[in-house]
Amino acid sequence: MSDQNEAIIPHLGLLVLDVQASFLKVFTEPDPFVKRVAFCVETANLFGIPTLFTEQRPEVLGHTIEEIACLNPDSPRVSKTSFSAFNEPAIAEWIERNSIHHLLITGLETPVCVYQSALDALNQDLEVTLLCDAVGARRSEDAAAVLASLRIHGAHVLPAETIFYSILRDSKHPLFKEFTALVKKYSDK
Repeated sequence: MSDQNEAIIPHLGLLVLDVQASFLKVFTEPDPFVKRVAFCVETANLFGIPTLFTEQRPEVLGHTIEEIACLNPDSPRVSKTSFSAFNEPAIAEWIERNSIHHLLITGLETPVCVYQSALDALNQDLEVTLLCDAVGARRSEDAAAVLASLRIHGAHVLPAETIFYSILRDSKHPLFKEFTALVKKYSDK
């Protein structure tokens, strides 16, 4: 987390939707997706961005996978049954408590929970950025259609590194070196 224990940019929040093993089983290659979500969670920690995890019916489908949950064990986890996270009162409470005006969204599944949560966030006058390399779907063509629709509705759709470098703005930022270490740690190369 940042030296001042405050977010680099206040009013941002990271919403991590339903990264559960039962959903990942249907992906042909879940590891690159999990790696991008982990990068987002670790970067949010470094930048002081509050993070919240949702879990779709965890008593049936299991909890957030340990590789992700262990990166931020103190962040709230909200159990949900509806597809939109915004049907759970704990989400609104977290947003209010952290004075969040702009949500960064990552997780599963793009055509269902990501889509409905993003629309509901936009309808509540929140800014929304979907971290497009850290949202997943069983069918890529469905995800592409959904992301295009969300752009039309006013959501930003950009890769995580683009957003996080934009937050830093300058290589002289005190967290730049730590951030680039995370970029290298989670690089595909």
